[in-house]
Amino acid sequence: MNFHSEPNVFVRQVDIKVADLERAIAFYQQVIGFQILEKQERKAVLTADGKTPLLQIEQPEEVVSKQPRTTGLYHFALLLPTRSDLAKIIEHFIKNGYPLQGASDHLVSEALYLADPDGNGIEIYTDRPAESWVWNNGEVHMTTERLDIESILAEGDGTPWSGLPAKTVMGHIHLHVADLHAAEQFYCQGLGFEVVTRYGGQALFISSGGYHHHIGLNTWNGLGAPAPVENSVGLASYTLIFPNEEAREMVIERLKRIEVPVSKKDHSYLAKDPSGNLIVLSV
Repeated sequence: MNFHSEPNVFVRQVDIKVADLERAIAFYQQVIGFQILEKQERKAVLTADGKTPLLQIEQPEEVVSKQPRTTGLYHFALLLPTRSDLAKIIEHFIKNGYPLQGASDHLVSEALYLADPDGNGIEIYTDRPAESWVWNNGEVHMTTERLDIESILAEGDGTPWSGLPAKTVMGHIHLHVADLHAAEQFYCQGLGFEVVTRYGGQALFISSGGYHHHIGLNTWNGLGAPAPVENSVGLASYTLIFPNEEAREMVIERLKRIEVPVSKKDHSYLAKDPSGNLIVLSV
């Protein structure tokens, strides 16, 4: 099943703020493997297939460095089509000596973790077949084990890395929030996601359509963590895609019932979660 298409609700694009646009473009092209779809003086839109925006990077006026112990982006996660694709990018990182922050087997997926030059977190992963995921009472079993790099590299097909595969999608986003209960109310009662895993009282994973998670939420930066200042490096916004206008209208009505302000911009609607993370509601 494709968990990143209708009738599911999923993350299509993430917009982040950086301190130096040209440095960020070089990193995202040369290290991660994006293509430039559109470029302006202080902003660039990046793609894997030459047509679908996945990541927007922008350099705010009077930008300040990423602020610690605040809400916002923990990481955005790029989902590669195959395990062989993961092998190629591992070989690419080894060849270029780019440091990873982690490499984990989550049972449902196999993942690499790193950061861009400004400290914006990135996950690059592949999913295991959905039929192998273990569910119990509506929750999917995920863990964090050592990634078997050797096994993944053995699946490489011998062709050199040439950037992100065209079928790469934005697999999920993981956010720092100030209050997990308030976040759950907003994302589940408001946006309509379902809880699929809880990590004690510190993290929550939610999804649409039985995915292992489209959104992760945690309080690892501290309960009551403040939102960063507007011109700080970090998350600007992320875009959720709804299957149709009717589904989006239902969500907007639910948000209004729980007293969440919703505004309109062009053909999209905007809402902020209780921790100040901006979400674009699109169709």
